[in-house]
Amino acid sequence: MAIVYTDYGAPREDKSKPWNDEAHQTCAPMLPPPPKPQPAEPARIAAAQKESACLRAEGITWYPDPDPVTAQIDDRKGTPEQWSSLKRDHLDALKKCRPDG
Repeated sequence: MAIVYTDYGAPREDKSKPWNDEAHQTCAPMLPPPPKPQPAEPARIAAAQKESACLRAEGITWYPDPDPVTAQIDDRKGTPEQWSSLKRDHLDALKKCRPDG
């Protein structure tokens, strides 16, 4: 696996090189299991659901529903272009649907 160093000296995989499937398969068993999702408070889940519904009502039809347990929004359910557009072109809708943040 090709390693490069950031400006701060931290090592990382060189993403410009082809993906090394063999190395990733070999190392996969060494990874710790992913953490279990932490359930959100019912009020947080309700607020996230209300926010999603509001954003869709404001014309952002692709905006996903939150996870019913964690209240998190899965950013894989939109394209990078959609997420960029949300922050760039829909500030009024975000302010309306996220009044506290």
